[in-house]
Amino acid sequence: MLIKIFPENPNPKNIHQVVDILERGGVIAYPTDTVYAFGCSINQPKAIEKLRDIKGKKTTLMSIVCADLANIADYAKVDNSTFKLLKHNLPGSFTFILHSSKRTPEKVLQGRKTVGIRIPNNAIALAIVKELGVPLVTTSVRLDNIDEEYITDPTLIHEEYTALDAVIDGGMGDNYASTIVDCVGEEPEIVRQGRAQFEM
Repeated sequence: MLIKIFPENPNPKNIHQVVDILERGGVIAYPTDTVYAFGCSINQPKAIEKLRDIKGKKTTLMSIVCADLANIADYAKVDNSTFKLLKHNLPGSFTFILHSSKRTPEKVLQGRKTVGIRIPNNAIALAIVKELGVPLVTTSVRLDNIDEEYITDPTLIHEEYTALDAVIDGGMGDNYASTIVDCVGEEPEIVRQGRAQFEM
């Protein structure tokens, strides 16, 4: 299923349609402020397994997309200095690595004690996660040895990944990944430089 949603003003009816799919254990592809991503509800363990199958990597690292800063504190440990850092840079094209809390499912962590957190600067992604009421478990639609258009064009993503329950057509995606910042040490460390420039 291909669902067209305009990023400037996401239609609430379409957002509700997507959330209904997620609440029934569906896996979607959706636009972010970087590349398109696969996503499912954090409350659907079987969907998390299906997401990994679609990605094709059983040990792929997955992040969670939160609706706002308050939502982050439910799934990760955030001290005052880290909170200020997040507030300064989010929403934005970042993935922040934080110590996970007990609420983060083991199916997401796979034995790790840290979790990647995102609040993308994309109206469609934020509308979906706000309506859903819980974070999306997510990983980028980026595979080795695949043509760029198959990770940026929602029509081709829909054609390629037939196991998805829906693809959200929010226009052409980007081919630049998020900037990953590790916040578990004494000082934040850039693990991967992506689209966004990190500011302390």
